[in-house]
Amino acid sequence: MHDVSILGLKVTSATLDEIHQAISRIVASGGPGFVLSANVHGFNLARENPWLADFYNQADLVHVDGSGILLAGKILGRKIEGGRLTWADWAWPLADYLAKEGHRLFLLGGPEGLAAEAAEKLVRHAPGLNVVGAHHGYFAKEGPENDRMVDLLNQAAPDVLWVGLGMPLQERWILDNHHRLNAKVYMVCGAAFRHMAGWLKRSPEIFIRLHSEWLWLLFQNPSRGLRRYLYGNPAFLYHVVLEKLGWVPGRSSGGG
Repeated sequence: MHDVSILGLKVTSATLDEIHQAISRIVASGGPGFVLSANVHGFNLARENPWLADFYNQADLVHVDGSGILLAGKILGRKIEGGRLTWADWAWPLADYLAKEGHRLFLLGGPEGLAAEAAEKLVRHAPGLNVVGAHHGYFAKEGPENDRMVDLLNQAAPDVLWVGLGMPLQERWILDNHHRLNAKVYMVCGAAFRHMAGWLKRSPEIFIRLHSEWLWLLFQNPSRGLRRYLYGNPAFLYHVVLEKLGWVPGRSSGGG
């Protein structure tokens, strides 16, 4: 397992087993450890938000969550082991692993009832999974309501906390609150609870094989996807090509 750099941001090159074992090492150490998702949308946001770029580079693991990251690695000649590990696929083997290791899990995010339904489906898949709590994400992210959320999480004392508040809110919330929490591993998962609960259908296999799942998601939610995909994907590739040509933001690419 090692890290590579894409647009100046960390990406973890690792197999599924290596990532799982790294999570257990963080749990054993007492944490805190951070597992972030490398995808085009996140990397575009990091270009606009220096704090997010810093978080990517300070995270313990940044797994590949989008085909665009793998394409960027090929363009830049940076081999990424393990391939794409999107939450829609990963949630189930990860649940099996957490159950086997006895790690305590809490799900946080989504509308009322979603996290609980996702937890129910995960436990049905991995009967030994120890889910110590599930809560929606519609709470004030500061003030007394947020304090109550922190207290609830600390009472549950999860080893692993999945935070699905959407980017970059989930990352900002973890940064602002982890020092008050006793969870050991913090993992961002975006809208993954919708897949786990069956609220959102996975794209047809043809889209997955053609590395075009983003197109299916655009069809599912055009208003959300127009800027994220139709603008975001070309903008990301533009910056990847610039890096390939030797241009690095904030540094001259010329020799004189």
